Amino acid sequence: MSEQVLTPITQALADGTLTRVELKTLMQRSNGPAFRHLALWVLVLLCTGSLIYLASGTHWIWPAMFLHGVVLVHHFSLQHECCHYTVFKTRWINDVVGNICAFIIMLPNRHFRYEHCDHHTYTQLHGDDPELIDLPKTMGGYFWYLSSIPYWRNKFTELGRHTLGRLTPEEERFIPKPEHQTIFWEARIMLAGYLAILVTCALTGWWAPVTYWWLPVVLGEPVMRFIRMTEHVGKPCVRDMKENTRTNYVARPMQFLAWNMNYHAEHHYAASVPFYALPALHEKLKNHVAVEPRGYLGAHIDILGQLTGRRPRSDAGEAA
Repeated sequence: MSEQVLTPITQALADGTLTRVELKTLMQRSNGPAFRHLALWVLVLLCTGSLIYLASGTHWIWPAMFLHGVVLVHHFSLQHECCHYTVFKTRWINDVVGNICAFIIMLPNRHFRYEHCDHHTYTQLHGDDPELIDLPKTMGGYFWYLSSIPYWRNKFTELGRHTLGRLTPEEERFIPKPEHQTIFWEARIMLAGYLAILVTCALTGWWAPVTYWWLPVVLGEPVMRFIRMTEHVGKPCVRDMKENTRTNYVARPMQFLAWNMNYHAEHHYAASVPFYALPALHEKLKNHVAVEPRGYLGAHIDILGQLTGRRPRSDAGEAA
């Protein structure tokens, strides 16, 4: 029998840093914090969207669309939490908000939920983790990934494949067979929605969805790729939960946009803890998790150090 690996949660419980009562309290959910965060979120979107309007007809529209896009692509963070049902206490609100986010960033919600479940089960394990991002082998590969071109190619291919009623062997592994048709119709409805908007724009000459939505999302996605790399890339590909995930200290505006997902290690160790309780959980686990005090930039310094050979690569762990 293999030796049991202690997680940061079990270690903290064992040494008294965290009690079971405290953990149970942290897992309690409430609609209040989520609605307050969401109200401010909408206000930020209105502000960045207004910058596009004010910059119309000038070269400043591109920086404005980029800034707005950075906020838009962070709907991934909100959707991610909704998939865990930890944003709102009321379960169905998580589904509604998650699907709205999905439509904004073209990430079908039901498919993502099943994919993400396997990511939590098999974090950083080659061949099992469907969301694993490999440590690039070259600087070209590093910048190619950050360009988000591979990401969009994969998303459009995936949407088209599901619309045609096809799954890859990997998808068949993590999506239950009774849910296959649901996945297919989810993609068809999403694609129909996009086509309806595009046709409306072409017929009316009203191109606001392109200026305030689609172009900003494309411009902002490299920022999300930059952030997603900091969660696991460059960490060992092993089962040990203390080793395979980073928590990043970031500025408050970025923490707000991330819905506290910069506390990524804590989220992996206690996925039932809602986003607004993750800072408190971090205070209990900070001596038991991998923390990058320099934030997203520091994580990339680590990644680039491994890529260029200045540091040993950490991605050669066990595969199962």
